[in-house]
Amino acid sequence: MKTILALAPIIVLQLILLAAALLDLSKRDKVTGGNKLPWIILILLVGTIGPIIYFVFGRKE
Repeated sequence: MKTILALAPIIVLQLILLAAALLDLSKRDKVTGGNKLPWIILILLVGTIGPIIYFVFGRKE
């Protein structure tokens, strides 16, 4: 039980980061590479690093 309580803040931050990346991706017209599907897969399957990679490299201004 203590382990779950200790991990709860990390899990919540991960979910917030995931939601923020997916929301940002859905609002953008252009992303690096031109296709959103690989970014969705990366964000969902790579864990914490996926959304971070998207925010650093995927957003196209």
